[in-house]
Amino acid sequence: MSKSNLPTEIGTLTPEDIHLSAELPKDSCDIDRLLDLAFGPDRQGKAVYRFRENLAPIAELSTVARVDGILRGAIRYSPVKIGDHGVSALLLGPLAVDPAFRGAGVGLSLMRHTLEVSRDLGHKIVVLVGDEPYYARVGFSTSIAKNLIISGQAARNRILGLALVDGAMKDVEGILRPDHGPSVS
Repeated sequence: MSKSNLPTEIGTLTPEDIHLSAELPKDSCDIDRLLDLAFGPDRQGKAVYRFRENLAPIAELSTVARVDGILRGAIRYSPVKIGDHGVSALLLGPLAVDPAFRGAGVGLSLMRHTLEVSRDLGHKIVVLVGDEPYYARVGFSTSIAKNLIISGQAARNRILGLALVDGAMKDVEGILRPDHGPSVS
C-alpha cells in the first residue's frame, strides 16, 4: 500500500484491521526497514540497543502487525535478570510502528496481545525504556521501576516497569543484565 492508498483516517483502524502473527525469518528485512523508519538509522547507537545486542529475542513473543497485508508494526522481548538475586524479567523492545500508522492502535494491539501471552507463559515482570505517557496506557510506570538500572541508560525517567502478576515487583531492585539461560559446565 503506497502512502496515497493509506486509509484517509488511519485513526479509525479497528482491531480487526490489524492482523497480528508470529514474526517469521522472512520478516527480518521488513522489520529492519521499519526500525529505521521508526527510530532512524542511528538507532543502534542508543544505550538500550547496545544492551540488547547479544540478547536473542524470545520467539514466542516476537510478533508483527500487518494492515492490508503490509508489515506496519513489530515487537520483541528479550530475557533479562534483575539485581543480585537474578529476578527473571522480560525486556520489551524494540516496539516499532510505521510512522504513517502512529496513533492508529498498531502499537497498543501489539503490546496488549504480547503482554497477555507473556502472562500466559508465566512471565511476571516486564521492563522497557520509553516514554511513560505512551506505555502507561497498558500499565507501565516509572514508579514501579524506580530501583532498576540499565547500564548506559542515563535517563532514569525512561526506565518503566510492569508487574504482570500482583506483587511481582515488590522489593525488586538492581541492575538489569542479559539472561543467556542456564550456564553449562
